[in-house]
Amino acid sequence: MKNIFSILFIAIGLSLSAQVGIKTESPKATLDVNGDTNLRGRLAVSNATNASISEGFDTQILVSQGEGYAPIWKTLRIPEYQTNQYYLIFNNSFSDDVGISFTASEESTIASRSTTFAKNNAYTNFANFKKIPGLTQTINVYSTLSKAYFQFETVVQATYDNTGTTDTSIDYGCGIFVDDKLVNLRQGNLKASSANNPFLTHNQIGLIENLSKGTHTVSVACSRLDSYNVENGTLLGIGKAVYSNIDGFIAKSSLKVDVYEVPQVFNTITN
Repeated sequence: MKNIFSILFIAIGLSLSAQVGIKTESPKATLDVNGDTNLRGRLAVSNATNASISEGFDTQILVSQGEGYAPIWKTLRIPEYQTNQYYLIFNNSFSDDVGISFTASEESTIASRSTTFAKNNAYTNFANFKKIPGLTQTINVYSTLSKAYFQFETVVQATYDNTGTTDTSIDYGCGIFVDDKLVNLRQGNLKASSANNPFLTHNQIGLIENLSKGTHTVSVACSRLDSYNVENGTLLGIGKAVYSNIDGFIAKSSLKVDVYEVPQVFNTITN
């Protein structure tokens, strides 16, 4: 009987007062409990859109939507990480079908390749290198312990006539840069053959470890380095068709980026 009267008094108090406090004389909400709360029954919230009552599902949690809005149920997905293990945090690929091309007058004027093609050298030191437009992208790093892998692929073509000799060729080079600092560089040589306007597929993989936390810019730049027994009007295309035996779809460039990290920041993901 005592319990029944207590419930009745609480109910009457709730109906007569805008705010009721338990163990507090100055409630700050409609019901303000200053102490532990033990729920033995269901917990439901009202859906303001259709006035329905939702009890949520197993493993869901209540998430605030801010002042003036009812909370909603959310499914919280937190991956389980092991200490000091690397996990794939970022993965994406980019493409470009515009490409770049070089005439004989745009050949690189770098005096010493061995000196310039050094890791972490600034892009501004790479004379006559051109960036492939669509491959300049940004990535985010959340941990001081990381490994970023870059896989670059493109097609290189030259407008050689049918010379029938491999003494005619062009040296070229492509570099992968992060924040305009060299991460990886590969050189290649496109030789003439019995076919006109030959082309080849160029691949390279770069790696950089322990980037600082934050946003970084990745880019790919290439250059025409040197020519051997080549006529002045010969064009070199990298990621760009310079003759009609191939097209932009065949010649386009791609860049794949994978960032592995030892997690240090845990951003909760809800849906």
